[in-house]
Amino acid sequence: MDRYLVLQGPNLNLLGRREPGFYGTQSLEAMHAELAEWADRRGITLEFHQSNHEGELIEALQGAEGRCRGAVLNPGGFAHSSVALRDCIAALDLPVVEVHLSNLHARERFRRRSLCAAVTRGVICGLGADGYKLALRHLMGEP
Repeated sequence: MDRYLVLQGPNLNLLGRREPGFYGTQSLEAMHAELAEWADRRGITLEFHQSNHEGELIEALQGAEGRCRGAVLNPGGFAHSSVALRDCIAALDLPVVEVHLSNLHARERFRRRSLCAAVTRGVICGLGADGYKLALRHLMGEP
């Protein structure tokens, strides 16, 4: 069974109560349960990890290389500040799709630039939890 990493960055553990106007009211646990059910129907396995620590995100990506077919990464605020996370993605032989729940282009100016974007397969933003499914469909080669 194909395995994919779903990696969540800082403050995503607060989903459901953190700025619901941008991020919605669904908790991270509920979103992961919904994604796991969706993946099970497609015959794939998802491995979920969330961290507020940059190094843990890097270690999770490095650990996925060779074990997972790809990764969906919501780097949270690290998208705009982490050269180390960007360099990790660039160094790995692991396809990564960057996802953001909110539309970064409709928010503060500093959020409109992602350091990770140039080294990922693509960026999906503003579609809420559906963005994760679209990213996984791309990684799986589904239309």
